[in-house]
Amino acid sequence: MDTVTYKNVHNRFKLNGFHLTKEDLCRIAYSFIKEGEDFEQSVGDFLLDWFDDKSYIDMRTSGTTGTPKSIRIEKNAMVQSAIATGDFFDLKPGDRVLHCLPANYVAGKMMFVRSFVLGLDVDFVAPSSHPLEHNDEKYDFAAMVPLQAKNSIDKLTSIKKVIIGGVKIHKSLEQELIKLPIDIYESYGMTETITHIAAKKVGTEAFTTLPNVTVSVNEHQCLEIVAKNIGIEKIVTNDIVKLISDNQFIWLGRYDNIINSGGIKLMPEQIESKLSNLIERRYFVNGVPDETLGEKVVLYVEGAPIEIDHSVFDVLDKYEKPKEIVFIPKFKETATGKIMREESRKVAV
Repeated sequence: MDTVTYKNVHNRFKLNGFHLTKEDLCRIAYSFIKEGEDFEQSVGDFLLDWFDDKSYIDMRTSGTTGTPKSIRIEKNAMVQSAIATGDFFDLKPGDRVLHCLPANYVAGKMMFVRSFVLGLDVDFVAPSSHPLEHNDEKYDFAAMVPLQAKNSIDKLTSIKKVIIGGVKIHKSLEQELIKLPIDIYESYGMTETITHIAAKKVGTEAFTTLPNVTVSVNEHQCLEIVAKNIGIEKIVTNDIVKLISDNQFIWLGRYDNIINSGGIKLMPEQIESKLSNLIERRYFVNGVPDETLGEKVVLYVEGAPIEIDHSVFDVLDKYEKPKEIVFIPKFKETATGKIMREESRKVAV
């Protein structure tokens, strides 16, 4: 594997059933850009970027916690990330892979890179919320976002291993996924880490890092990541975790979401987890300035106002219980489907 570079395409690589070389892929790229649909044009753009003379690719972050920005990622680091994924999930040359993610974000780009580097037989389909709707093929591996997995529950067993990322898996979906007789993982990562640097099987608590990735925490208990093989000396995140070891952690919530109510520090994500399955709509918890408490807990619910039985809050501790319920017609989301809390609050009814 030491000789693998971004300039080569594995001789076992296939795209939609065809063995393709680097030259073939460049020709396809021009065709996609000139005549393809929108999702194919973004694939064409990526292929030309991947095989050009530059040693890097410029990517956009998703903008979950701030303004999306452009970052530069070395192609050889992307190759090393692909190799680490292959080792962690035991992917072998010739394995059949479903690619159903948009190629204009890092997760979609990396599915192609893994295929080039590891020699995978990849079926690329239009990204949709129902990726298996008209597909009866069998696969060894696929990556999805939670909505795609939820809409494919009845057909997911056609895939041996599924990784789910982009948005945290809701407890109710996780309970459905646990019942399936296949390997399903929740992944942890971001554009800056070239997609996932850790994963955990659904139904378990702790994330385990991929090869050559170590983790620690700072004074705020926020996760710090070191992955020198992909060029990361240290990334300090805003994710509060419980550290188990230098390669295992339990995700608790976001430091920038913490609510300080009457001197008690509350984590919205932990409150949301306790309310899982008790509120049918999508919802999130946030802190709002309050003269008495400093900040008060407010529950934001998507859709038209409805009556919510306050007994559902019996699962919460005294300080965690919402002081107010606010309804928002439609939550604001990033392009990858993550709820944008601050932007959503601004459109509250």
